[in-house]
Amino acid sequence: MATSDQTHQIGEVAERVGLSLRTVRYYEEQGLVVPEARTEGGFRLYTERQIDRLFLVKKMKPLGFSLDEMRAMFDAREALEDPDGPPEATEAARETIATFADQVDERTAKMRRILKQSEQFARELRDNE
Repeated sequence: MATSDQTHQIGEVAERVGLSLRTVRYYEEQGLVVPEARTEGGFRLYTERQIDRLFLVKKMKPLGFSLDEMRAMFDAREALEDPDGPPEATEAARETIATFADQVDERTAKMRRILKQSEQFARELRDNE
């Protein structure tokens, strides 16, 4: 994870992450990403930390994770990053992330099955031409 203090405006962030401005604003409204600051003119400013969060949202969304699940993942990651956190919080965070990893594996396997069925269906359609 980058530690740069440099900030980026929302348009640059949206382009970099591959999301629309509207989507970035939506995730802000949902509390998943909060701008680090705003310019005097009110433009949102994001750091690498917020950009990393958006990249994680982008990875989780196609797998069907809910906003609450995304929040839980962020909480777990933050607990692991807290050097002063209690050991039990760190252990709970590791367990949460391991659970998410298992869920990602399960959801990916399901997507592979769906893709395989779709490819088979396309072949069947072509065979009937």
